[in-house]
Amino acid sequence: MQFTIEQTLHATPSDVQDMLLDPDFLAARAQLPKLGDSEVLERTQDTTSAHLRVRMRFVGELSSAVTAVVDPAKLTWVDEATFDFAAHTGRHEIIPDHYPDRLSATYDDTVTGDGDGSRRELRGELSVRMPIVGGRVERVIVEGLQEYAAAEADLLNDFLSRA
Repeated sequence: MQFTIEQTLHATPSDVQDMLLDPDFLAARAQLPKLGDSEVLERTQDTTSAHLRVRMRFVGELSSAVTAVVDPAKLTWVDEATFDFAAHTGRHEIIPDHYPDRLSATYDDTVTGDGDGSRRELRGELSVRMPIVGGRVERVIVEGLQEYAAAEADLLNDFLSRA
């Protein structure tokens, strides 16, 4: 399933991209809906690019249909991203810690100037390989991503206003 999510942010693309790599912001994302603590596994950067690996954990409610086929305690993954500072882009791959045969996802993160602020677009593809319910699970995940992105934009704007 392909998806596109947009965020409106109140800072320049460079400031937004810097904040997306800020350790305090990364830690604060744990307060967002349905996520547990995020653990930065790797964060390297030079003057032109950065590489970031963050382990995340889903802690939201799941239907009995989902818990019948997956263990909620095993819903952890690594978001592995490479950022290009000049282009204000990031390329992300979601790597499940468990059930890699059932889920795959990649997305591109693009921040562009928009008036006095920025627009961040997340465009990607998500695939859930589960007989009968896979498409429904994909839709639920994308709806959750949209909810998360809205809350993340608020958190980003809060952090950006204090920077």
